[in-house]
Amino acid sequence: MENTKVCFNGLNTSFCSGTIRPVLIDISLYSVIYGAIVLTILGNLMVIISVSHFRQLHTPTNFLILSLATADFLLGLTVMPYSMVRSITACWYYGDLFCKVHSCIDMTLCTTSIFHLFFIAVDRYYAICHPLHYCRKITNSVIELYIFVSWSVPSLYSFGLVLSNVNTDGLEGQETLVPCMGSCSLVFNKIWSIFSAMFSFFIPGTFMIGIYIHIFSVANKQAKLINIIPNSLTQKKSNKKKILLNAENKAARTLSLVMGIFILCWLPFFTLTVAEPYLSFFISDDIYNIVLWLGYFNSAFNPIIYGLFYPWFKKSFLLILTGKILKLGSASFNIVNKT
Repeated sequence: MENTKVCFNGLNTSFCSGTIRPVLIDISLYSVIYGAIVLTILGNLMVIISVSHFRQLHTPTNFLILSLATADFLLGLTVMPYSMVRSITACWYYGDLFCKVHSCIDMTLCTTSIFHLFFIAVDRYYAICHPLHYCRKITNSVIELYIFVSWSVPSLYSFGLVLSNVNTDGLEGQETLVPCMGSCSLVFNKIWSIFSAMFSFFIPGTFMIGIYIHIFSVANKQAKLINIIPNSLTQKKSNKKKILLNAENKAARTLSLVMGIFILCWLPFFTLTVAEPYLSFFISDDIYNIVLWLGYFNSAFNPIIYGLFYPWFKKSFLLILTGKILKLGSASFNIVNKT
């Protein structure tokens, strides 16, 4: 059973109330969340090292994955530890200024992740639906533009929104939002809750779903066309096309899995974000923390997916974990990557 405590010692009634749980429950919560944080940091760090070190992984798609892993790594390093303490104790011990900064960084990195996934979907669209134009359309300059947009737009939006306080306009009279010392929560009024959810999640997510549906439709048509080639003289050429097509299809399925898990992880949070101001902010802190951490856990899932479904990432992870990467040059990965 949960009891309450005052977040800061003193008699001032403006201090927020924290939560006291049985010690075993607190230990369990800290263990699970701390494990997720460590997995997020180390898993995404291995992705960063793999793409940065091995030249064979220097492809447009992998550069986007590298940037995505950087966002997830920073989320685990700079946001999740403080959110862990706030979620478990129901208290914020780090001051109002850092609360603002923490909220800005949190919102920025989460929005940056989905922007990256959107541009990865665009990259896969050209690779599978327009393979002959892929090298011309998706150049290093284009990837740099994608990465720049994925970081700059969410940063400007998040910092501008939170620091201007426009997201809280009209909420001053809410009884459930009485300010107190020791709290740190990012709330939105009715207008900005809808706009933020649409901007950060629903609009890019909808476009991604549409892109991947089209990709799989085109891939299936290409597979059928290749399978009906009757001429034995073109068999060798057909087999090469099948190999390339299968590789692209597998990459698209894996990246769509990344996108699907992202949507499943963050859909409850953004749905709650939209609904909360219309429910007068009566949603319990426990429910809010559950959907928030479900979203955070997404950053730990992506490296696991790469390791399970990409043979080259799996091999590079093994080289990192065994320390063999220290003995190999950046080009030596070609020797061990024979399949």
